[in-house]
Amino acid sequence: MRGRARVVFAGTPQFALPTLEMLLRHPSVDLVGVVSQPDRRRGRGMRLSPSPVKQAACKAGIDCITPAALRDDEASLAWLRAKRPDLLVVVAFGMLLPRPWLEAPAIAPVNLHASLLPRWRGAAPIERALLAGDRTTGVSLMRMEQGLDTGPVYARRRCPITGRTTGEALRRRLAGLAAGLLADELDGLLSGGRTPEPQPEEGVCYAARIRPEERNIDWSGPARMVDRVVRCFALSPGARCRIVGGPSAGRWLKVLDGLPGEGGRPAGRAVPTREGALEVGCGGGGVFRITRLQPEGRAAMDAAAFCNGLRGEALQLG
Repeated sequence: MRGRARVVFAGTPQFALPTLEMLLRHPSVDLVGVVSQPDRRRGRGMRLSPSPVKQAACKAGIDCITPAALRDDEASLAWLRAKRPDLLVVVAFGMLLPRPWLEAPAIAPVNLHASLLPRWRGAAPIERALLAGDRTTGVSLMRMEQGLDTGPVYARRRCPITGRTTGEALRRRLAGLAAGLLADELDGLLSGGRTPEPQPEEGVCYAARIRPEERNIDWSGPARMVDRVVRCFALSPGARCRIVGGPSAGRWLKVLDGLPGEGGRPAGRAVPTREGALEVGCGGGGVFRITRLQPEGRAAMDAAAFCNGLRGEALQLG
């Protein structure tokens, strides 16, 4: 195509920022508009704050709208059509796009999804890959259609998951991978030289939205499952368990880091070790050695500091 392509970008969280920033810099792109979710109450003070994508768009001087919903929203659709987009790029937007939105771009509506489709279609592909113990994940660039992540795929990029990969680290890695994938494919998309391939029918599975209780640690499960939960929710929002008995009974304890191992303690029985860890018994004869944690109402700390307060006594976690 002649001249720069008119692109509208739709995204909301931090994950979408590397792609947005790439589009702002790309010589073939004229970023004419951004769509993001409405301002939400965030942080300790629960102040009304714009999404990371809206903040970046406003800083760059890009026209940005934040509709509460897209279905039957004629004003937002009119805004999109007035932009005359060649390409609509979607990354972690968080809303389903109605058919009129998918039909608006002259070339295609495309989505960068954080999995190797057709595995982990849906809302939480990063978390589901970690909780399932997948050893490989990646990102997929697909042409959007009305089904949930069912569109044909232009290209994929793979990313290994090691036994120490955390949710936060994997999210950052995939965000950069997604931006790089689109950058490599962009000229082919704009020239019409790329034809997407239908997703295979085998291997389809869905990444359901994470429920709050899924971050609760089940000490009766094997140590490897405890490890997956801890790594998946490390830092934010944090895997957690409750203290059973004693003056702190009923209070939450966030488990931020640790290692699975072998041992013979009863499930949930937590004992300080000489190395400064808090060793907790798990189902199947394993243990999980907590190295960093955060008691409810207190700052995060090394397990050694927490264990000093126990004075060598055991603790029951549930």
